[in-house]
Amino acid sequence: MAAPKKGRRQGTQGKPGRTLVFILIALVALTGGMFLSGHTTPRLGIDLAGGTSITLQAKNEPGQKNAINETNMNTAVDIINKRVNGLGVSEAEVQTQGSENIIVNIPKGTNAKQARAQVGTTAQLFFRPVIARQPSVPADAGKDKGGKDKGGKDQGDKGDKDKKDKPGSSASPSAGDKDGKGDDASSGKPSSSPTTQGRSVTDGLKDAPTPSTTPTTPSGAASDKPQGDQGDKKDDGKKDETPKPDPTGEPTAKLQQQFATLDCTDPKVRTKIKEGVKPSDTVVACGKDKDGNWNKFILGPSEVNGKEVDDAEAVYDTQTAAGWKVTMEFSKTGSKQFGDITGKLAGKQSPQNEFGIVMDGEVVSWPYVQQALTGGQAEISGSFDQDEAKDLANILSYGALPLTFKEQSVQTVSAALGGEQLRAGLIAGAIGLALVIIYLVAYYRGLALIAIASLGVSAALTYTIMTLLGPTIKFALNLPAVCGAIVAIGITADSFIVYFERIRDEVREGRTLRPAVERAWPRARRTILVSDFVSFLAAAVLFIVTVGKVQGFAFTLGLTTLLDVVVVFFFTKPLMTIMARKKFFASGHKWSGLDPKRLGAKPPLRRSRRASAPAPVDPNPKEA
Repeated sequence: MAAPKKGRRQGTQGKPGRTLVFILIALVALTGGMFLSGHTTPRLGIDLAGGTSITLQAKNEPGQKNAINETNMNTAVDIINKRVNGLGVSEAEVQTQGSENIIVNIPKGTNAKQARAQVGTTAQLFFRPVIARQPSVPADAGKDKGGKDKGGKDQGDKGDKDKKDKPGSSASPSAGDKDGKGDDASSGKPSSSPTTQGRSVTDGLKDAPTPSTTPTTPSGAASDKPQGDQGDKKDDGKKDETPKPDPTGEPTAKLQQQFATLDCTDPKVRTKIKEGVKPSDTVVACGKDKDGNWNKFILGPSEVNGKEVDDAEAVYDTQTAAGWKVTMEFSKTGSKQFGDITGKLAGKQSPQNEFGIVMDGEVVSWPYVQQALTGGQAEISGSFDQDEAKDLANILSYGALPLTFKEQSVQTVSAALGGEQLRAGLIAGAIGLALVIIYLVAYYRGLALIAIASLGVSAALTYTIMTLLGPTIKFALNLPAVCGAIVAIGITADSFIVYFERIRDEVREGRTLRPAVERAWPRARRTILVSDFVSFLAAAVLFIVTVGKVQGFAFTLGLTTLLDVVVVFFFTKPLMTIMARKKFFASGHKWSGLDPKRLGAKPPLRRSRRASAPAPVDPNPKEA
């Protein structure tokens, strides 16, 4: 049996076209995903697109040790993100950086002063009694196509008829309507209809009952007469005997009017009603239920400050298998305050037996009370899922979060300056790429076509991946990242040069091109892998130990280094194998870059047979 020939690996080089097809399919898939996602350009950072970048440094509260941890920092990020979104900002970015920094990047078009005021202050958490609650609808929801109110003055006769036919669909007159005029529910009258957001606290608070279709006055007393009878009462000139609201704070007529016209679906309105609010005020507020529907509230003065919550945690009720719940523990002062407010609310009708948990002026939950809770501990339960329970627990915890934040730096970049920096970066990249191409063409001639094609594939992969990373991990291309991409041009070109020089060395040894390509690859591969490993290691260390925009440089450098390995292995090498079979390169054309004469090649290596030795001559021949 003949021994197998050494030095040949037919399996890896028999069909290099398959490898090329593989990487081209991957490139087409990434490009298609980019267009399907709707993002065809990389997400730009603040220094290129313009905007405000705020760096906050966490500090422990006096007497609190080890408060700067991952849980507290992530909770702070969630709260700050909600604040920034409350400004009506789109595409804002709030993220931790290192162990004690939070970076807030707000794009152009945002009031920088207002943004700094929002993100730089401690969260305000209060427990306020609910005086009135009603689903909020857009301001134009109750108007017909002609802009007239449905059931209003222009349709008074029809509206009165409908009211008489459907006595249960209207609200009773409010305490502030001294003339006894009643509006329907859509016009903004307070309602006691519970929602699924009203969840219970321990045994004193139970799930909200089925929502009632009969709205009530702020006092919680449902109307016991049809609307038609109320209209008769108005016609008789009788005084409105609807009881005044009796929570801890009584709303004025002006506040009730504000409540009636409040549109919580408008972000600007939600921001405006938070301005100048004090804990001791009776206020209007907005809150969103678990179904994403906005509700509007009249809330009494704060009874418990969120700082009195020592701890809050989302746990699963394993004893009764009732689902997820949120447990709270109050301080000594908070325990007394919470016991007092729950005792006051326990005997009232809905919605005045509810208390609103208010974070930064927005109602995040409104459980209702059935008995006083004086033990200093409470549970909020209901139809929570795990995420909802954790979100509420984080919000409650933030009121007692032992962290404050110091504004470390603020950078505001105009859109014009950002555009100039982006233009300068692109020009620098184009100049660098042009110089590399000129060098490749001048020195490697025909081989430069392979290098340029490889650079093009590398650039396409880098562009599509950076574009897709924008919406997925919020990667933003900043100026240092552009510098990293420019440096990567040289790193990628260096890999091609290493391989080409190895091939030339083999040609100088007298080998033909096809065996030279295969023999040069193992040595070039080792050198390329070692070089790229060192570059990637440097990028990884730089990314870990630095903060701020330098991480953008490190991330881009590491990404392009990995892509360099992919391109060299799956594109450059297979393409070189295919080109070695072409006459232009195989014959050593003077413009191929592989001309044996120009390279000073030795004569071709040829195997020669050994000359057979002459047969030994017997000095004593035998006679026949």
